[in-house]
Amino acid sequence: MFFDESDVSLLPQVRRTYAPRGRTPLLRHRLNWKRASMAAAPGYHATDSGRGARLCFHLQPATYDTTTLIAVLEQLKSFYAGESVVLVWDGLAAHWSRAMRAWVEGQDWLTLERLPAYAPELNPVELLWSSIKKRELANLAGDHLADVADAAERGIHRVCQDGQLPWSYLTHTGLHIHPATTHN
Repeated sequence: MFFDESDVSLLPQVRRTYAPRGRTPLLRHRLNWKRASMAAAPGYHATDSGRGARLCFHLQPATYDTTTLIAVLEQLKSFYAGESVVLVWDGLAAHWSRAMRAWVEGQDWLTLERLPAYAPELNPVELLWSSIKKRELANLAGDHLADVADAAERGIHRVCQDGQLPWSYLTHTGLHIHPATTHN
């Protein structure tokens, strides 16, 4: 499974759009810097690709730190109930802090792997963020952070309902999942 965080705010994601000739569309919004943070973790089954990809999503009003990331990983543990998970994420300081490493040592279900530095193109979650920000969050001028959070959740549901979309994100990275081979 891959893991990444992103943020959304009340400032609209300005994108190109269509409008009648001579009528330039205007985005009216309150200049407000309120932000929410979201984390996603698409999971791919190495031994049975027919099971489909799984997508875990978390949204909160504050930024992520080690403590909140551990809470998210606890939720992932219950989501994967009894399965072993290899978690691939970037070099964010909270991912590799002492507290995080100490917590991971006590988790027999979890193995951590680090993405190379400056290689967001290897993380399929980046394509998820791009898809949501170009579609559901494009030109959205919400009055409340809940409006933006609802739009982000609609984007996650759209991706979850399309069984091939999470796999296309993985394919786009050029990475392949190979099950572990047993040696005699």
